[in-house]
Amino acid sequence: MSSLIKAADLAAALDSSSPPLVLDVTWQLGGPPGIEAYRVAHIPGAHFVDLAAELSGPHTPGGAGGRHPMPEPAAFGASMRRLGIGPETDVVVYDGGPSVAAARAWWLLRYFGHDRVRVLDGGFAAWTAERHPVTDVVPEPAAPGAFVPRPGGMTRLDADETAALVAAGGVLLDARAAERFRGETEPIDAKAGHIPGAVSAPATEYTHADGRFHEPAELKEYFAARGAVHGARVAAYCGSGATAAHEVLALSLAGVPAALYAGSWSDWITDPERPVATGE
Repeated sequence: MSSLIKAADLAAALDSSSPPLVLDVTWQLGGPPGIEAYRVAHIPGAHFVDLAAELSGPHTPGGAGGRHPMPEPAAFGASMRRLGIGPETDVVVYDGGPSVAAARAWWLLRYFGHDRVRVLDGGFAAWTAERHPVTDVVPEPAAPGAFVPRPGGMTRLDADETAALVAAGGVLLDARAAERFRGETEPIDAKAGHIPGAVSAPATEYTHADGRFHEPAELKEYFAARGAVHGARVAAYCGSGATAAHEVLALSLAGVPAALYAGSWSDWITDPERPVATGE
């Protein structure tokens, strides 16, 4: 199963006898709560998922795990069962923009053992651009699913494992904006810069202006230019792990399996002994 689905294909699937379960993961860093946009308009039948509350664990400012810590298996499992997910459930996730929040949901479901999940390419913007129907009607709660979290479906790294990957010649991609990578600005976290040995690969460079991913051949070329090829040890990180999940998704579309440093930069800098690099 492809990890992406086009808006037209989702519309057709929703009209079929076996429609997928659709999850709206609208979220914006520093913006209004996603539930507000969901209440105004969403894909008919979509259930809302809160990134901070359901796709992240409790956050302790300055604590290990980063700004969006991994959720505990029991808590994540309970949220997915509430949404109606079971072993045979086909899931489509989307958000309002370039699919960063949706990719977080995609990665977590796969990490916890559910691979029947796809991301709507281009998100809600692509859906509305093609004039598919929207609604403000909140669907009835889904019948509880039988989802059982089984960690390990995707490769997850901690800070020490990330440092070891770089030391061993692996490729560590930084999905943040290039100016944050260089340490010229840092609007969110307490320190500016990047993990030594990392390579800048901003998420905006492998997606179109409308948020859709480039074609697989283009993605393969883009990542190969940064040393990320099939057979290499590749990992991605960002500020808090969400955009890095988006990069792992892009890498998978290019045919390059990659690990995720889930805590990312906001976790790395909690230990003052960890080195920080700036510049190119």
